[in-house]
Amino acid sequence: MKFLKALFLLENDFEDLEFFYPYYRLKEEGIEVVVASSDRETKIGKHGYTITPDLIYSEVIPEEYAALVIPGGKSPERVRVNEEAVEIVRKFADKVIAAICHGPQLLISAGLVEGRKLTSWIGIRDDVKAAGGIYEDREVVIDGKIITSRMPDDLPAFCREILKKLGIRK
Repeated sequence: MKFLKALFLLENDFEDLEFFYPYYRLKEEGIEVVVASSDRETKIGKHGYTITPDLIYSEVIPEEYAALVIPGGKSPERVRVNEEAVEIVRKFADKVIAAICHGPQLLISAGLVEGRKLTSWIGIRDDVKAAGGIYEDREVVIDGKIITSRMPDDLPAFCREILKKLGIRK
């Protein structure tokens, strides 16, 4: 297996399961996982779990990564107000991008939704449609290299498809 790296973009009030489940699942497969944020302060999830970022957005070199993972909760809304973070997402346009729950908010800000099939938390369904996305209410939707899921219950399918896109699972 070739050496792979995955980048997570994260701010406070992330959905704990949507971060930690894929974070550890990718590590389990030997993928180096890096967390980037607006600063190096410890981030706190909605349920109180914490993680300290490895990098700040300005230090991210997108070419070093095979995949971008965007956990949900309130984190995507907080990430998307940072133009450096949005530019990172744009630079992943031809790579694997996996966004769950509110994660597609960041795809909307990066201009990567128009004409694409995706899913999200029902609360941002209309935002996806308004941005030109084709919304599907399914546990996982794949359009090219973009993988989206709705909520924590969808995590097994979400992670399975990330590993398939990275060539780790069939």
